[in-house]
Amino acid sequence: MRILPMGLDAVLVEDPPGGPAAWSAGLRRSGLTGLVDVVPAAGTVLVRCASAHDCREAVAHFAEVEPQSPAAAADEAVIPVVSDAPDLDVVAAAAGCTPEEVVLAHSSASYQVAFCGFAPGFAYLTGLPGPLHLPRRATPRTNVPAGSVAIAAGYAAVYPRASPGGWHLLGTSDVELFDPDRDPPALLVPGTPVRFVPT
Repeated sequence: MRILPMGLDAVLVEDPPGGPAAWSAGLRRSGLTGLVDVVPAAGTVLVRCASAHDCREAVAHFAEVEPQSPAAAADEAVIPVVSDAPDLDVVAAAAGCTPEEVVLAHSSASYQVAFCGFAPGFAYLTGLPGPLHLPRRATPRTNVPAGSVAIAAGYAAVYPRASPGGWHLLGTSDVELFDPDRDPPALLVPGTPVRFVPT
């Protein structure tokens, strides 16, 4: 574990024990005072505190943090998917199966939000079956429609709004992933279990 200062009241923790999601969950439940925000990413955790003093106190106890399951209090998020996206044939060819088998493999898996990023409401989901672990597209699209269900680099995701992107598109969903008038605004937060259901 490597700890890098990010200003006076925040630090970036690289390679935390147990992985970013589990270590973040343990830190949140540790009882340390002065924590303002704990943000897991793919290999790091950003920890922001109320003051420089609180940050120093927190860092002094990081080695005691026990990784825990990042299970969220929220119920499982069920995302209906219409399998109508342009990359099904490409993904099937790369995985050595049929497009129907891609849909079955994708929808049979149990996912969990590991972290959020890229855009408000964009959640990186772990649990993607091994045969569907593909690198990002060699040429990203300049516009991926909102609601696009996608996979890349071992993760699954749903684009919350139209944006550029290099993930493989498997389908579309009409689920509202980010609503600033909702509390919390993001439907999918770290720890949320997710299931995709073909429609």
